[in-house]
Amino acid sequence: MNRRNAGLALLLGLLAFGAAPLAAEAQQWGKVYRIGYLSTPTRESVEHGLQAFLRKLRELGWVEGQNLIIEYRWAEGNVERLPDLAAELVRRKVDVIVAPAGSAALAAKNATSSIPIVMIFPSDPVEIGLVASLSRPGGNITGTTFTPGPEIFGKQLQILKETIPRASRVAILSNPADPSFALQMREVEATAQSLRIRLQHVEAKGPEEFDRAFAAIARERADALLVGGTSTFLAHRTRLAELALKGRLPTMYSFRESVEAGGLMAYAVNMADFVGRAAVYVDKILKGAKPADLPIEQPTKFELVINLKAAKALGITVPQSLLLRADEVIQ
Repeated sequence: MNRRNAGLALLLGLLAFGAAPLAAEAQQWGKVYRIGYLSTPTRESVEHGLQAFLRKLRELGWVEGQNLIIEYRWAEGNVERLPDLAAELVRRKVDVIVAPAGSAALAAKNATSSIPIVMIFPSDPVEIGLVASLSRPGGNITGTTFTPGPEIFGKQLQILKETIPRASRVAILSNPADPSFALQMREVEATAQSLRIRLQHVEAKGPEEFDRAFAAIARERADALLVGGTSTFLAHRTRLAELALKGRLPTMYSFRESVEAGGLMAYAVNMADFVGRAAVYVDKILKGAKPADLPIEQPTKFELVINLKAAKALGITVPQSLLLRADEVIQ
């Protein structure tokens, strides 16, 4: 082989070598991936957060209807529907399941051990058995967690007590169908003991049980209400805010959206801002990363949102110290 032919062969070899990853990349982007989105509430109730998720996906190059198909499954506020909906997504052979909240993530985990799952906002994924650890999740699940731990729920009670110093009896509304509530209760009970607050435990699985729950709260003459963090209560936040105002109950919520719907206050993660992080996990997994190797991300900033219109309707004055600390005050 002469020098000219040898040089040509070398050049062609280098081009072929460089083209291999490009061809693989083109093949990857030529595929249309399928995401399963499994969520407890209605779409309308979480639309703001969902759009943040979709917006981040677009920034990363994933466009619904082009290289991505999303199979939505909404439980319409009924946690007990999640196992069947998760099984549907598995039968659809989706490439990844996105599961906001612990209840959805648990349903997805019980439905599959092979399809990657990106969870959003479970209160303590290690404690409820979703992952082995935050740094090394193991298995087929990764994503974000709602808090560094259940301590946020004790902090909510502290702020509520600061708002209503006279409060000695606080009702706490929980959903017995949501497994994460056991963690929330433990932290709240410890804080209540230190504040010398007596808790009244009230349960409601869905809106059909709200009237009965608030009637029980009224009978016990609770001074305030703490609404547990569950997707069911987020889905029906407007109804809960109306019942709290009707019962003249100063109420602390776990979602800022509840305050925007007329509730008094919330101390929580800004869900719409943080939910976009889940899209980063989806992007990495669709590009070949294993969930077991992706550490779980925790929020580092929480926000206090106060609704002064609700305070006026309740006939209470929010302490100036709280207003100064608030991240947002709704007039």
